Amino acid sequence: MKTAITEMLGIDVPILAFTHCRDVVAAVTKAGGMGVLGAVAHSPEQLEIDLAWIEAEVGDKPFGIDLIVPAKYAGSDGGGFTIDDVRALIPAEHRAFVDDILRRYDVPPLADRGDRVPGRGEWGDGGGRAAPFSAAQADSLLEIALAHRPSLVVNALGPPPAHMIERTKEEGRLVGALAGKAQHAERHVNVGVDIIIAQGAEAGGHTGEVGTMVLIPEIVDAVAPVPVLGAGGIGRGRQMAAAMALGAAGVWCGSVWLTTDEAETHPVVKQKFLKATSSDTVRSRSRTGKPARQLRTAWTDEWDDPTHPQPLGMPMQPLLVGEALARIDRAAYRAGSGAEQLTNYFVGQIVGSMNQTKSAAQVVFDMIDEFIETVQALGHQLDV
Repeated sequence: MKTAITEMLGIDVPILAFTHCRDVVAAVTKAGGMGVLGAVAHSPEQLEIDLAWIEAEVGDKPFGIDLIVPAKYAGSDGGGFTIDDVRALIPAEHRAFVDDILRRYDVPPLADRGDRVPGRGEWGDGGGRAAPFSAAQADSLLEIALAHRPSLVVNALGPPPAHMIERTKEEGRLVGALAGKAQHAERHVNVGVDIIIAQGAEAGGHTGEVGTMVLIPEIVDAVAPVPVLGAGGIGRGRQMAAAMALGAAGVWCGSVWLTTDEAETHPVVKQKFLKATSSDTVRSRSRTGKPARQLRTAWTDEWDDPTHPQPLGMPMQPLLVGEALARIDRAAYRAGSGAEQLTNYFVGQIVGSMNQTKSAAQVVFDMIDEFIETVQALGHQLDV
């Protein structure tokens, strides 16, 4: 396939896979698309390890990395607080509420610091380290990334900071950014972003409120000729064809990889995904402090109850709940545990179609096959 995205990135098919799992990054990249490693929950040490592993797996094929630096967060005026600074801001009422949830659902404490579930929101001790979802935290990860060879660096919340764009382009890499409104996309382009990801409200994780069908053409028209990737509710070839009919030069998919063979998704959560319908997600601030679509469970219901404390902002909320989520994930391995009712993860409305486990490469191949069939069927409708 040949589009502005395949030409710009040097890939065979215009499918970009956002994932926190390095195995999925490698599998999609080797299948002709482009894996993009979501690194916000990585420590600098783990990011170094994963990037070196990906490079060894994919050879000279291109891959990307996704960081999160929101436009506004606690302490953003000064570059972001440390973890200790943020923890000092968390009200006692919210700490007590989290403790009460864990007590009522019989979630035991973690045995020791080695008993963590990696990459699922546990931020560890403070020690003066930068808080999660802050410019200071992302800067250290960015420098590690640029010491390797990802060809695309993406910011997932708001326009990338000027220094992030400058450093990335100094190294000859491309910059991408997600947008939930046409105005956001225009702002991204004005600061030098090369690729816009138009992410509709159906998507998993942090989303706006505009649906993908409306959003893609709005953004395409607003930023032309800058190429646009369609995102949100895309996990099949028919949806890919629809996105490209709306003007997108490719697609950005995240949720669909969560039930693949390679995914590191918690097994209890994976089974929930496989059984879920497209109505079983909710936009909730309960994990990160900003609206993020995720599987609706007892966890989101507890935080959505108006009689309970409301979620804090970013980055206070992830620091408040990080230990609790790690405890929930660990306890959910026990059959019949109350933690099974709580455990969840980010996922989009496409979860209703994610009812079969398959390899990440097979997802790519199936999408392309269905895309071709869809486009050919549409072409036949024009035959006279």
